[in-house]
Parts: sequence; C-alpha cells; structure tokens
Amino acid sequence: MHKFILRRLLLLIPVMLGVSFIVFSMMHLVPGDPAVALAGGELASLEAIEEIREIMGFNDPFLVQYFRWLGNLVFHGNLGYSFSTGLGVMDQIVTRFPATLQIALASVVVSVVIGIPIGIISATKQYSIFDNVSMFLALIGVSMPGFWQGLLLILLFSVNLGWLPFGGLNGIRYLILPAITLGTSSAAMIARMTRSSMLEVVGQDYIKTARAKGQTERIVINRHALKNALIPIITVIGLQFGFLITGALIAETVFTIPGLGRLMIDGINQRDFPVVQGSVLFVALSFSIVNLLVDILYGFVDPRVKSQYR
Repeated sequence: MHKFILRRLLLLIPVMLGVSFIVFSMMHLVPGDPAVALAGGELASLEAIEEIREIMGFNDPFLVQYFRWLGNLVFHGNLGYSFSTGLGVMDQIVTRFPATLQIALASVVVSVVIGIPIGIISATKQYSIFDNVSMFLALIGVSMPGFWQGLLLILLFSVNLGWLPFGGLNGIRYLILPAITLGTSSAAMIARMTRSSMLEVVGQDYIKTARAKGQTERIVINRHALKNALIPIITVIGLQFGFLITGALIAETVFTIPGLGRLMIDGINQRDFPVVQGSVLFVALSFSIVNLLVDILYGFVDPRVKSQYR
C-alpha cells in the first residue's frame, strides 16, 4: 500500500506540470493585454504600457515567462502576486478555499444521504412505482441547470417563505441552499450508480445463499450486497466531490459566497494571470488528491483490492 501511495504521489508531478503549462498557455492566448489593464485602461499612454510590459516581463518569450513562474513555484512556493490587488496569490487562495470546501463537503453529505438510499430501494424494488419515479427524478436532477435551481430555491425559501438566508456564508443555515443546489445533481448520479451496482450484486449466488440461510432482508442488503457494491459507488462519490470543488463556482455566484470560484471569475474578468493560474493549479491538485484518497479507500472496503498492493 505504501508503494502504491508513493507511486501515485510521484505521478502527480507530471500531471501538475501538464496542467500548469496548459493553463499558462491558455491565459496567454486569450485576447487582451494585462499591461493595458495595469496601466489604467485604454486611455493609458503607450509609454506607460510599454514600461509595465518591461517591468513585469511580458516582453520576454513565452517559455521564459513560463519557466520563471514555474521556478518561483517550485523553489520558493510562490504563485506570484495579483495584478489587480498586489496581494500574494497563495494567500488569497488559502483565504478563499475554506468557503469552497465547506460548500463541497455539505453538498457531498446531501448527495450521499439522498442518493444511496434511493439507489438501494430502487434496486431492491426494481421496476416498481418507486423505482420508476425515483429514476425519473434522478434524470431531472442530472439535467437541471444548477444556477436555475439555485435561483428557484432563493425565491421559494428566502424571498417568499423567509426561512433561509439568500447569500453569504456565516453558519450552517447559509450552507443549506448551496448544498441542496449542488447536492441534488450529484445525488442523482449517485442514485443511478448505486442502483446499477446493486442490481449486479443482488443476483449473485452468495446473495441467494444468504437468503436461503434465513438471513433477514436488511442484513442481506446492508451486510452482503451493499458492501460488495461499494467500489463503483465510492468512485462516483469521489468524482462528484472533485467536481463539486470546481462546480462550487455556480453556488458561489448565485449565493454571493466569496470562495475560490469567485476568485477565479474575478481573475478572468480582470485578466489577472497569476490568480487564474494559481487557482486552477490548486483545484487540479485538490482533484488529484481526492482521487488518490478514493483509491486508498478501495483497500479498506474490499480486501481483494488491498491484497493487490502487497
């Protein structure tokens, strides 16, 4: 297991290098000149713009700029400084990421609490009314745009009923609407995968044997069927958690939450290269770490997987 973890950590290096190069390239290919924004806009003089380009190193070749930025990151842990605020990019990410993480964790809890029970019941009552209705609602949940759902929830629970706050992040009550907005879509994916995985398991011979021995249906489903169906379910939950970290941008925009997604959007609008590059690289690292934790969790859920690492 230790060798597997070390190998996966080493594989993160080329992944992060690839992500950093792609993001750095894309930010330099989009139209516009950050020197113009730093100089004060289109009304700035050409001399001022050219002076900023020289000071910031924008006149250097692309690869020179990339390796200078990469060297500062690798050897000094420095993601640069924001063009618009002058603050360190790493400091801004560390300040904003906890809000994004709270939304993602709350959304995962909502999706798991809703998705897994619905998937289990749908599999055990295949083709019943509950199965058909739940899978139809799951399809709607997957297809429904998050920003539209968030606005509907604000109109219902904040504007009309006044039960929940419509924006900001200052306690558990503020997490409810964002978590429902993001969690219902993930719950639909988890429910469909749980149903599919459980259907593959409940028809196996050992399930029939457990029932023939007189085991109660609850023990058969929870102890025998669900445990052996967990691998694909855990995979989907891990992927959904990674997507929720990036997808929290929708909730942060609709519910005016100062998270990492809002930081990236502001950086893109202001052509703030260091902020966008640092934020995307941080999100990619978080996604990779989540996938690593999911792979490690396989070994604790299924002994057959753990034996392959020995």
